[in-house]
Parts: sequence; structure tokens; C-alpha cells
Amino acid sequence: MTRVIRLLEVLCASSEPVSLADLSRRLATPKSSLAALLRGLADEGFVIGTDGTWRLGPGAFGLGSALTEARRRLQSSDLIRDGMRRLSAASGETVLLGVGDAQSAPPGGAQGESMTYVDLVESAHVVRYLVSIGDRRPFYATAGGRALLATCSPDAVDSYLKRLTAERLAPATMIDRAGLKAAIETAREQGFAQTVDQAAEGVTGTAAVIRDAAGQVMGALVIAAPTARAKDRLPELARMVMVEAALISRSLGFR
Repeated sequence: MTRVIRLLEVLCASSEPVSLADLSRRLATPKSSLAALLRGLADEGFVIGTDGTWRLGPGAFGLGSALTEARRRLQSSDLIRDGMRRLSAASGETVLLGVGDAQSAPPGGAQGESMTYVDLVESAHVVRYLVSIGDRRPFYATAGGRALLATCSPDAVDSYLKRLTAERLAPATMIDRAGLKAAIETAREQGFAQTVDQAAEGVTGTAAVIRDAAGQVMGALVIAAPTARAKDRLPELARMVMVEAALISRSLGFR
């Protein structure tokens, strides 16, 4: 396996096809051994042999693209997690990362109905918002869901609201379409969404979206706190979540 990796590295570094003799010299490996490796790699499309020379094939480029994408995902996950830790430490509250259905409409067209929490950093307070990774919440009643909806086109939002059958999840849950449309538009204008006692009584959520280098929405960064502790901090929590969402987005290449 080490020889295969070194062989591909040599071919990758060369702008021209490389002869078997040259590969043997660069890798200090007998030509007979290299020839066997090259034949196996050629069978899988990783290299192409022409007139006694060798170059990378389409299989190698496909593998390279897959590795690059995997690296991007891993780096993105680490960078988002670091930001979540900073925000939890600064706010003293639980911080969540929420994505929409199928990663996720609504940004792709408001085809989803709910948001799933895919990561969290818990508050150190004894009294805190309790949620588990994998828990789902409807868009309309959550700060994260409204923040995601605010990234959609007005037509996509209208489509979502037309098919919505909203339920009252707490005494204060907003369920009328006009009010929800206005709340989503406010979130679009302000750059954050904030809900008080909507998904559950006694819970306040404050959210802003995270974007990647291509400008695609990766999810909603959410501060979740007991309303009793958050009610006097609403502007502060909004500022904190917007600042951290912007910092994370910049670290991911968004400009």
C-alpha cells in the first residue's frame, strides 16, 4: 500500500507522463515490481499507460475529489464545533446546530417540514434546555427553523405556509400563517430569528444561519435557554449568535 501511495504521489507531482525507468529510479524500486503495480492500477483506472509512459487516470482524479470533499466535511465539522463551544462559553447557554429535512429544504425549495438537531454543546447551568442529537422540531415554532426559512425565496416560504398544519405546542405558539410569514420576514431583515415559548413553554431560542464558501446554508446555529434566564438578554443573545455564525461562516470560506 505504501508503494502504491508513493507511486501515485510521483505521478501527481509530474506535469508530463513518466517512464517506467524513471519511476524505478525515483522510487528506488525494481521495474518488475512497479510494472505489476501499474497494471493493477490501470485495471481500476487510476493510471493510464501510453507508449511506455504512465500518467494519472480518471480514477485517481475521482478519488482525489472524494478525499477533498471528505476533508472539507471534516474540517467544516471541526470549525463549526469550535464555534459552538465558543458561543456556549460566552452565552452560558446550550448551543445547537440544526439542519432541515434532507439537508435540507427549506433552502432547496421548502420541501421539508422540520429541523433536526445534529450537534450540541450543553450549558453548564443545572437548569438548562434539554435536547438530544437527532431530536426534530417543526420549522414554524423554532428559532432555527425560522432562520432557515428566512433564507428561502418568498415563493418557497408561501409554499411552506400554504401546506402547513400548525399545532399549538405551547400556550404561546404562533399558528396563524400571517403572523408566521411576518416573523420569517423579520428574521430575513434582521439576520436572526428569535422565539420565546414557542416550541415549548419556558424555552427561548435565538438563531442565525451558517454558510459555506459557496454560500450554501449548512445549518442554523441556535442558542437555547430557559426563558426566565433569557428574557432580559434577548438583544445580547441575538448579537452573540449573529457574530458567531458570521465567524464560523468566514472560517468556512464564506465572504
